[in-house]
Amino acid sequence: MESKYSKWYHPYKISKDYSKKAAYFSMEFGIDQALKIYSGGLGFLAGSHMRSAFELKQNMIGIGMLWKYGYYDQARNEDQTLRTDFIEKTYDFLEDTGIEVEIKLHDNPHVKVRAYVLKPEIFGTVPIYLLSTDVEGNDFISKTITNHLYDANNLTRISQSIVLGIGGAKVVEALGGADIYHLNEGHALPAFYYLKDQGVKKKQMVFTTHTPEKAGNEEHDARHLNRCGFFGRTYSEEELGKEMVNGSMINYTVSALRFARKSNAVSKLHSVVANDMWKDFDGISKIIPITNAQNQLFWQDDVIGKAWTKGNAKAYKARKTELKSELFQEVLEQTGKRFDPNVLTFVWARRFAGYKRADLLLHDLERFHKLISNSKYPVQIIWAGKPYPFDYYAIDIFNHLIHHSKNHPNLAVLVGYEIDLSRKLKCGSDVWLNTPRITREASGTSGMTAAMNGSVNVSTNDGWIPEFEKDGENCFVLPTIDYKLPVWEQDKIDANNLYEILENKVIPTYYDTPKKWQDIVFKAMDDVIPEFSANTLADKYYKELY
Repeated sequence: MESKYSKWYHPYKISKDYSKKAAYFSMEFGIDQALKIYSGGLGFLAGSHMRSAFELKQNMIGIGMLWKYGYYDQARNEDQTLRTDFIEKTYDFLEDTGIEVEIKLHDNPHVKVRAYVLKPEIFGTVPIYLLSTDVEGNDFISKTITNHLYDANNLTRISQSIVLGIGGAKVVEALGGADIYHLNEGHALPAFYYLKDQGVKKKQMVFTTHTPEKAGNEEHDARHLNRCGFFGRTYSEEELGKEMVNGSMINYTVSALRFARKSNAVSKLHSVVANDMWKDFDGISKIIPITNAQNQLFWQDDVIGKAWTKGNAKAYKARKTELKSELFQEVLEQTGKRFDPNVLTFVWARRFAGYKRADLLLHDLERFHKLISNSKYPVQIIWAGKPYPFDYYAIDIFNHLIHHSKNHPNLAVLVGYEIDLSRKLKCGSDVWLNTPRITREASGTSGMTAAMNGSVNVSTNDGWIPEFEKDGENCFVLPTIDYKLPVWEQDKIDANNLYEILENKVIPTYYDTPKKWQDIVFKAMDDVIPEFSANTLADKYYKELY
């Protein structure tokens, strides 16, 4: 089946500034609410990048995975606690390219991988090729490899990397090859091993490292990976020896940093952390900072954007009230609670991971209850986010917040945290809470899109925030504390600082000096756009990395 999408194709004239053919590999893409192939920030970043690459007419394609069950659908048990549902997805808007490649997985030398294309005209992205092993002719086990994003089974996870990496590289070959192969995080590492054997040069390989978290820097036994087909062919003991670190392990990040001509971290602070993290390994590439960003056209509410451009506070306020009402309709539907658009509303919403500390506000319950029951300065708080479906610690925090909020009319925990709800929360909140332990959040992009919609960041000074913050002028920042302190001590100090800032700065500013609040809102938009818009990011990737 020959289609124009079975060769390197763009429906627009390529801009001469961006003429290099770049193939961008990512395990997840957050493109649109309807296409459920993402889990969180990594996907949101990749999706925004693909939209901006389209807007700038770059010669780029995306290579990703077509997850049959997505990540998971977030619902509730009968007591309102979190339920994870896995529901099959079908997408009529994807086109079968007719490209089918074969890869070797474990003892099966003929696993078929089929490529479907998300055409640019569907959602306004560069072409994105999504890979599936749910193909006629594959055995049952092979068909299930592309079922679940971040499958809990270790062997399946390794197979997913091989499908994305080697399957993806072969699909790019079938499209005519690329000048630049860009791995977004280490998941697609097998691509670099395979491409090197095909004669692709080091100068064509670049890499983005995303996380200082151990779980995000995968590591597996080298001989085990060799048996799985990870390297595209069977490596000799001598070849394996050169790849091993930490005893007999292959660390995806270390290997990718060694392959790449150049790599990037996702904020200035993260580049310091990352260079320090990997400095003891020989042969790794330079890690430069290119701070993550989000697509303004997609994320910013039009009316809010126009009000900001004209400096029209009245129009802004009217629209903000409407957007709050829309969000509060969702709160009412899910929790039976009626929130008031005239009341200062905090939102904490992102992936639920321990270090992000969703429950930091509850650290001192007495002080927290005083904060939420002050009739002179009323507040409303909403939490939302997706824990990993098998991270029982994070799920426990989520459920704890649900139980705690049941008895309070001004606290709500929402489920169904995907692109649509994320947008509603950013548009409908007054304050965006961001509470990671310092140095643990590589970038964190939710606060960028919140700021684009007039939600004021209240944050620890981590990730992208140090590049943006003017404390008290465009956001409110917690004092930086020593990240080497024991975790429980950090939490205690940060929680106290958070209460202080909310009680003495944020809440009184909102109620007592609304003009100053409005200045902060518009100043944040001035400072977030265009510096943290994905068009800036997509431009930097071509100029600084490719």
